[in-house]
Amino acid sequence: MTIKLRGHHLLCLLGYRGKGYSADFCVNMTQVYEKLRQEPQTKIELIVGPDDICAAFPTDQVSHCRNDSVYRKDEEIAELIGIAVGEAWPWAAICEAVAARVQPGDVASICRDCQWEPYGMCREGVAHIHNKPHLRKLPEA
Repeated sequence: MTIKLRGHHLLCLLGYRGKGYSADFCVNMTQVYEKLRQEPQTKIELIVGPDDICAAFPTDQVSHCRNDSVYRKDEEIAELIGIAVGEAWPWAAICEAVAARVQPGDVASICRDCQWEPYGMCREGVAHIHNKPHLRKLPEA
């Protein structure tokens, strides 16, 4: 199974702690997260635009999945990691590339216009990958 992700979700997953836009969104994000945590050799294909995580964005909210600022983040993060659109890497290799090429402080700059950035979860997730190159167990609900 290959999971299709856009660039910025590569870092969002590192910072994911069970919170999101809606209950259904969190169920989907948790499923993707747990698949990658338990099976780090799962292939991730980098795509442009809405991906397997965006698919669960709530229909009753204004979507940002096609905003220019989101595409900018996708491009900058993919370039920083070193993965190109259309490439498929094992999740473990993405984590290794993040550990080698992304600093926690990069999140504040790249994701400056993200509503989640002030919470520091993604910065903390990148810092975690520097110490242990795998996803953590999610906190108990």
